[in-house]
Amino acid sequence: MVTGPAHHGANGQPDSRRFRQVLSRFATGVVAITAVDPVDGRPCGLAANSFTSVSLNPPLVAFCMARTSTSWPKVRGAKVLTVNVLAETQQAVCARMAAKGGDKFAGLSWTGSPGGNPVLDGALAWLDCAVEAEHPAGDHVIVVARALQLDTHADGGPLVFYRGGYGGFVGRFVEPA
Repeated sequence: MVTGPAHHGANGQPDSRRFRQVLSRFATGVVAITAVDPVDGRPCGLAANSFTSVSLNPPLVAFCMARTSTSWPKVRGAKVLTVNVLAETQQAVCARMAAKGGDKFAGLSWTGSPGGNPVLDGALAWLDCAVEAEHPAGDHVIVVARALQLDTHADGGPLVFYRGGYGGFVGRFVEPA
């Protein structure tokens, strides 16, 4: 049996720093969620590493948003949002999407998805989605969205978030038969 230091907070639960440290050992892909703000017509977006598929029928995905996010309300205001699967070469794009404030799209190249949202140049794939449900979960909201249209976009390896840093895969990908 492996045991380690307790690192418990006053409420008997793991403290948030230790929780984050342990979960950082789970590698995740990174996406940029984009839309056109219906209020001012400008592109808006944010980065997320909590993206996952949920269901094939109907085609559902999910991601988590911090309740304190100032970007999510703008993206959420659009009828359709676009999930861009980021490539390992897009760490700077990820940093731009994760930044607070400013024009996140300054200097970025993109084309419009069928839903009218930014598909970032170099993204591996995109999905136009409509939000179906939002579930409160602690300091985040779990967002469930239905894929309306989707496609692959560029080739390459995925941007991976692991132990607080970014990278990609080393080696060869083998596609299942």
